[in-house]
Amino acid sequence: MADTVLYEVSDGLATITINRPEAMNAMNVEAKVALRDALLAAAGDEAVRAVLLTATGRAFCVGQDLKEHISLLAADRESGTEHTMSTVREHYNPIVRTITGMPKPVVAGVNGVAAGAGFGFALAADYRVVADTAAFNTSFAGVALTADSGVSWTLPRLIGPSRAADLLLFPRSLPASEAYELGLVNKLVPAADLAAEAAAVARTLAQGPTLAYAALKESLAYGAGHTLDEALEKEDELQSRAGSSEDHAIAVQAFLAKEKPRYLGR
Repeated sequence: MADTVLYEVSDGLATITINRPEAMNAMNVEAKVALRDALLAAAGDEAVRAVLLTATGRAFCVGQDLKEHISLLAADRESGTEHTMSTVREHYNPIVRTITGMPKPVVAGVNGVAAGAGFGFALAADYRVVADTAAFNTSFAGVALTADSGVSWTLPRLIGPSRAADLLLFPRSLPASEAYELGLVNKLVPAADLAAEAAAVARTLAQGPTLAYAALKESLAYGAGHTLDEALEKEDELQSRAGSSEDHAIAVQAFLAKEKPRYLGR
């Protein structure tokens, strides 16, 4: 992986760290490609049972690198092309689809400001551990753009369409405490404890019943766009799959023996 994104796997946990602290982890093309590829690697690695997405420095990710963006737009105008805005299709969409679609839980360890696409990456995760000094900002309308990175889908599902419209139409810095009250944050922790707390949550999930977590992700995504009857049918399908897993047998045996289960992730 490129230095702009660090990738490490240990004991079933893949830690993916956005590493452009000097640019507040803004996404230039190199970083977008590296993040996309790191997430795809984690999704396809059977040894990885959970993912922690975090960042270095004082920001989680402030979204698009506008300095690079301006130069790329100028090159497009000179060449008569429109390559720059294809980044949504080539980079942001695959990143969000991989976070939401991989059959394993993704934890976002939000160490600082998450804006624009960075906000979208955090919202795409299954669980958000957030430093009390962090902040969120949709940012898009502030630079005359519309939502991307899945924000138009994730944000209204988390806080409702009215509040989502407010944050999108009138971008502002949303303190972590307010984001917690709105339901955007799962666990709010002191900034000094963020790295340890986020890693602890991710490690717990990495040692859990991976197939059950995958089924839960699938059922939540399915239920968001289907009727109750369709969701019930999907639950039946997924429960049959989970019930035939080794981890379910291990869990039942551990329960009867009054022991803590040691899951295998299969």
